[in-house]
Amino acid sequence: MTDEVGWTADRARSWIHRATAEDDKYSRGVLGVATGSERYPGAAVLGVDAAVRAGAGMVRYVGPDNAATLVLQRRPEMVRGVGRVQAWLIGSGVDAEEPGEDRVRDFRHALGDGVPVVIDAGALPLVAEGVEGLSVLTPHAGELQRLLSAAGDDVERTDIEADPARWARRASEATGAVVMLKGSRTVVSAPGGALIRLPEATPWLSTAGTGDVLAGILGALVAAAAPRIDGPAALAEVAATASLVHAIGGEQASGGGPLAALDVAEAVPRVLADLLA
Repeated sequence: MTDEVGWTADRARSWIHRATAEDDKYSRGVLGVATGSERYPGAAVLGVDAAVRAGAGMVRYVGPDNAATLVLQRRPEMVRGVGRVQAWLIGSGVDAEEPGEDRVRDFRHALGDGVPVVIDAGALPLVAEGVEGLSVLTPHAGELQRLLSAAGDDVERTDIEADPARWARRASEATGAVVMLKGSRTVVSAPGGALIRLPEATPWLSTAGTGDVLAGILGALVAAAAPRIDGPAALAEVAATASLVHAIGGEQASGGGPLAALDVAEAVPRVLADLLA
């Protein structure tokens, strides 16, 4: 069995891009985002907003018109359409059972673009077809159960919740991807690498849209770090960093009480500043 490590602010700091006078929007990381749907346009808003607040130099959005309109209202700096990117985020806010032909086409473009890909929610079923290159999957226990079943593992959601480390490892080995299994204590597994355990997050994060915010944070950090991500182990560390930023942002946004997903996104710049200080 591979080693296990915890994840702390000191470890996370090395994966957070510190802007310098020589930076421009491209060197800070351009993230392609294929998220949201006619039914769930808000997921696109949350992910793009979080990515911008997490330091993305630019976000290129590909998605339905209603979602694009809402994203532009919230983040007018968003650029619509396909172009050169350093990473992709795909799948948030898309029905895994009925993603639609346009969404699947967007997902396949991203998966073939030769850059790291964050694969969330409605894009996860494509993993069964095989994923080449660097990718990080972001399932919760129910989504991981479906992934493992497709790979031939007879496992129940309750089994995964009882032993998340075991099943995250199994999924990363089966798919060849980094797996970030979300929960009150998120774990991250890379094929053949150490399992990373995150600190317990506030239970107030268990509300609609916070997973979309996490995906946006992760996409931005991956895009910024892409030149330094030389394999799954490095990508797993970026994923763990995003999860830590999300958890701290949730703690700050909550203050011990309820929060909304956008509250977490709005806390992210201060969390990053504190980590870099």
